[in-house]
Amino acid sequence: MKAGRIRERFEGRIAGVGSTSGVRVVVGRWDASPWGAFADVMIEDAAGHRVLLAPSERVRDFVAATYSFDEVVIEPVSVVDTPDGWEVSTPSLSLRLVVGGRTQLGMLLGLVPARLATAPAWCGAIDPIARLVMKGVRTRGTAGNDRREWYGATSVVSVDAIAGTWRGEDLGELRPVDPPCRFGFSSTPARPTVTAVVTTIERLA
Repeated sequence: MKAGRIRERFEGRIAGVGSTSGVRVVVGRWDASPWGAFADVMIEDAAGHRVLLAPSERVRDFVAATYSFDEVVIEPVSVVDTPDGWEVSTPSLSLRLVVGGRTQLGMLLGLVPARLATAPAWCGAIDPIARLVMKGVRTRGTAGNDRREWYGATSVVSVDAIAGTWRGEDLGELRPVDPPCRFGFSSTPARPTVTAVVTTIERLA
C-alpha cells in the first residue's frame, strides 16, 4: 500500500436480485464497518437509471464517491431477518427475499479459509477466474476518486423468490441480474444470491 493511503474493511452480506419489472436491486447489509453497522441499497431500473438509497450523509458521501449513480436519496434503510429470508424496507422500497441454500460456488468458497479468501492479494489473484466464470463479476478494480477495491467472498446462498414494490410500482417476480448493474467495476452475480463478503477499499488518507 502506498504512503498517504488507507484501507477500510466492510464486513457483511450483499443481496443481488433482478425482477420481471426490469428493476435490479443490490442490498448491502454491513455488520461491521469503520462507522458501525448499516444497510444501503443500490437500484438500477429498466431504463438504466441508477439510484442510491443511503441511511445517512456519511454513508451517502462515501458510497457516492466510490460508485456511480444518477440519483442519491437519504432515507432510513431497514433490513431484518424473517423466517425464510430478509425484509428490506425504506420509504421508497419494499422488498422481501426468500433465501435458499448454499450454491455450488458457496460450497467451493467454504473450502478456502476466510482469512485468505478476504485478503486483497487473494482477491486480486482470482479476479481473472471470476471474470471468466461469472458475467459482469470482478473481485478487484478501480473505483471512483482514485480508490481501489477488493471483494472477498466467503459464502453464497441462493435467493429463490422476491416480492415488493419500488416507488409504488410492483417489482414482479424474481429474475437474473441481467444486464449487469453499472454502479462500479463489478456487478453482483447474474444468479440472484446473498453473498457473505468482506469489501476492502483503499483511498487517499
